[in-house]
Order: sequence, then structure tokens, then C-alpha cells
Amino acid sequence: MTERPANGDGNDSLSAVSSTVYLKTFYRILGKIRLAILARTRYVAIYRKYKSFTMIPRRLYIANLELVERFSEIRGSIAECGTWKGGMIAGIAHLMGKERTYFLFDSFQGLPPAQEIDGPAALRWQAKTDVPTYYNNCLASEQDARSAMSLAGVDATIEKGWFKDTLPRAQLRDGIAILRMDADWYDSTMEILNNLFGHVRQGGVIIIDDYYTWDGCSKAVHDFLSHNKRAERINAHKGVCFIVKA
Repeated sequence: MTERPANGDGNDSLSAVSSTVYLKTFYRILGKIRLAILARTRYVAIYRKYKSFTMIPRRLYIANLELVERFSEIRGSIAECGTWKGGMIAGIAHLMGKERTYFLFDSFQGLPPAQEIDGPAALRWQAKTDVPTYYNNCLASEQDARSAMSLAGVDATIEKGWFKDTLPRAQLRDGIAILRMDADWYDSTMEILNNLFGHVRQGGVIIIDDYYTWDGCSKAVHDFLSHNKRAERINAHKGVCFIVKA
């Protein structure tokens, strides 16, 4: 009679354990994929709801939503400087809910004139008023923004005027958890940072919409951080620039 190898049961047990580990790993990955698909479906639905109020392409709009949700545990208000028709901040409000307080700052008079520090591309863009991407110098009405926020079902404080006039008097008692800057030019971006950076909570996020588009915006961010000896790094999420407040 041929004896069965003594280690046969051990190999069978090892094989069973390995199969269990592989199955657990497979289902964990499958679960993550399912959650990612559900999240993206939700983001796409939000974009479709507010797309008539924004000029941000779908890919970047969704990246903004993904980024904001990463900081949902930070307490504080949500502020947007440079809101146009309010489509992006309305989408953020839709995602973050009614418990937050929302602040929208915009001149509702279009962009101020670009300066030399904003770069040749900015000067050319503002001079070419007949192209589709001009958007009437980014002119929108306060009512557009109110309509977008109403569609999101949230109340918002809307401050109309140039940043140099409205930001110094902003009442942000809860601090800022999420600050979204869409100010295009150097002076406007610097006004936001000088007046609101101190209100951003530690661990809060500052989203810089125009960092990769206009020289003036990126210069203002670098100059502010350097002048104030700040250690924050420039980060990116799928083409969206942001800083985490240290």
C-alpha cells in the first residue's frame, strides 16, 4: 500500500487560505470600483444640473467636486471669489449640503482690465472680444448667481463689488473650510489671499482655478506665499490646482 504524503492536508489548507485571501481582495477591489462608479455618476448628475451656469468643462467641474469632497470633514464656511453665474459654487453647495454657510464674491461687472503682470496671453484674450471664449469679459448678473444657488436649495450671502471693497469687510465668523479662487488676474488674486487666507482653517483647502491658465494668477500665489514665508505646497488634482492650509 502506498502511503499518502504526510503534508497533503497542509497543502490543501494553504490552498484554501490563499483562495480566501484572493476572494477577499477581489471583492474589496470590486467594492471600491462600484463606489467610484456611483460617485462619478453623482458628480455627472450635478454637472448636468448646473452646466448652464458654468463655463468650466465637465472634466474639471467633476475634479473640483472630487477635491471638495475630500475636505468635507473640515468645519467652516465655503467661499468663492469670482463666481460668474454661480454654477460651480452651486454644484459644491449641492454636494456639501444646507448646513454650511456660503459666500459668493463677484463684481458682476465682468473682469477688470488685465495688466502687464498678467502676461501677454491675458492681454490678448481681453482684446479679442469676438471669440466664443470671451463670455462678454466674464460678465454675469447677480440674479444668475442667485438662481443657481436657489436651484441648489441653499441660502447664500452674495457680495457684489470689486474685491478691494468687499473682501476687507467680509464677516466670516465660522472661518473658511473651502475657498475657491476664480479671479484670473494678479491684483484680484492677491486681494483674495491678503484678505481671506487668514480666515481659512488649518487643513482647509484653497482651490486656484486659474493657476495653470494666467501668469498673473500663478505669480500672485507665489508672491503671497513667499512674502508671508508660508510653507504650503502647490498641489494638483486632475488639472485643478489647490493648496492645503498648514
